[in-house]
Amino acid sequence: MTDLPSSELPLAGVRIVEFCTVAAGPFCGMLLADMGAEVWKIEAPAGDTLREWPPHRDGFSENFASLNRNKYSAVLNLKSADDVALARQLIANADVVIENNRPGVMDRLGLGYQALLEVNPRLVFCSISAYGQSGPRAGEGGFDLTIQAAAGVMSVTGEPEGAPVKCGVPLADFASGLYAAFAIASALRKVAQTGSGMAIDVPMFGCTLGIAALQTSEYFGNGRSPVKLGSAHPRNAPYQAFAAADGYFAIAAGNQKLWEAVCRVMGSPELATDPRFDSTAKRAGNQVELKDLLEASFRHQSAAHWVAAFREAGVPSTPINDYASALADPQVEHMGWVREIDLPGAGATRTFISPLRLDGHNLPVRQRPPALGEHTAALREQYGATARTPSSEQA
Repeated sequence: MTDLPSSELPLAGVRIVEFCTVAAGPFCGMLLADMGAEVWKIEAPAGDTLREWPPHRDGFSENFASLNRNKYSAVLNLKSADDVALARQLIANADVVIENNRPGVMDRLGLGYQALLEVNPRLVFCSISAYGQSGPRAGEGGFDLTIQAAAGVMSVTGEPEGAPVKCGVPLADFASGLYAAFAIASALRKVAQTGSGMAIDVPMFGCTLGIAALQTSEYFGNGRSPVKLGSAHPRNAPYQAFAAADGYFAIAAGNQKLWEAVCRVMGSPELATDPRFDSTAKRAGNQVELKDLLEASFRHQSAAHWVAAFREAGVPSTPINDYASALADPQVEHMGWVREIDLPGAGATRTFISPLRLDGHNLPVRQRPPALGEHTAALREQYGATARTPSSEQA
């Protein structure tokens, strides 16, 4: 599978300046970089804290590499007036700023939206924060865990009667990064039409509530907060993980036709007309009883047996993969999603590229993740700034 040529990427020619650390902001920046944007990652002298996260390969964080391909890295000390001036010069020739500091930090540095409009009235300025740029909680910080807890995710994750658990994937971080990238791409269209910039406020709390549309609508509809159901679904059944003879598998019979197919596979066509299970609503209302009944049969065969049987019948079904198994899926190889990527120095690793295709082509990895400050000298030379190493202090 060939990659789309860099010149044909939809954001080719767009320049972005990223003042972000860890996950939500860097993920947003990488999504836009994958689409062809030129992304300048401005780091403190100590670097993005994600650089410290293990595992490391030849001293370089694999976690950092996974969120920072296709970017340049420049180290600036934003307590230095000279470096702030250099940042303003860079932004004057940019299309977008992404930042994930607490509200007010960029203003205090002289790099807030209103100040930057003076040098670039077309600027799209995207702020990602825990709770938003205004309101009673605006001054609070937050991480994926606390946002999942605050936004209700932990109240519906895990087994009934179990202790609170978070989703294993940091969905608050990455959903917020996705919202931000979508908003930036949309705002760039407005700028092209009107010539006027725009400030974008991306609250992680709100984004995490936003992707919980089914849960919030359930509450609005009946006045009751949704509860933990393990892998089950509040409105569909059988739609969860089931125990087989040697482990677990999942099926999603999300409509009447698929339920009838489940009954045929199990050799129990009479279940399709059983008054406890003859509609989606009834199956959902009696799903504990249904689960016990189905597992009594499932435990006589392996998970692989049932997955194969249900797939043949057209019922969505899968083993419960760990990440080694998921990445080894033949669909991953077919789509070309895992690539080797160089790291600064002599190291190399693998990474999961953008899963999107444009006109049948994958999005290219145009450059490896950068070493800390790798492009600082080039930035200073471009703008005639004095080449030097900033002090270790940074806001």
